[in-house]
Amino acid sequence: MRIITGKLKGRKIPIPDTGELRPTADRTKEGIFSVIAARWFFEGCRVLDLFAGSGNLGFEAISRGVDHVTFVDSHSAHLKHIEKMSREFKVDHQVTVILKEVEEYLNRPPVPFDLIFSDPPYDYPYMTDMLNHIILDGWLNPEGWFILEHDKRHNFKEHSHCFYIKPYGRTTVSIFQAQPVDSN
Repeated sequence: MRIITGKLKGRKIPIPDTGELRPTADRTKEGIFSVIAARWFFEGCRVLDLFAGSGNLGFEAISRGVDHVTFVDSHSAHLKHIEKMSREFKVDHQVTVILKEVEEYLNRPPVPFDLIFSDPPYDYPYMTDMLNHIILDGWLNPEGWFILEHDKRHNFKEHSHCFYIKPYGRTTVSIFQAQPVDSN
């Protein structure tokens, strides 16, 4: 995988060999960041990357100008990889890594973020609970977005906070905002 654009453009992000990752495909990542870039300025943003894996989405966000990314993952090898890559990219001062299960991390008092990425396993049993917890419990700033990658078994078309859904092969990207979508 490569970083698409920004100050780290072209840098490679290797995939940790843990057998537990399904990295976001370049086409999907490019689509996600195109939607964000059309409506957001990355400068000054704080990002939360849940199920961080290789750090692919968070490093792309840093490359585009976000101030800080908090990476959360339950696999220590993934976080060690992210720490190593952040040092190689010389952005370690913009990175925090947290070794926790996502549901455990979200059970603490919320700290609002501008953008939250989540790329859980497709069979993650708490998908809807996680979504509602993030949207309803103050994890997003008032203008914040939650970007969720999932498979076609989940359909959030009727969710009152969902404003964007796009399939990319097996992966579907749904984007939610903190405020309910105006149905008018």
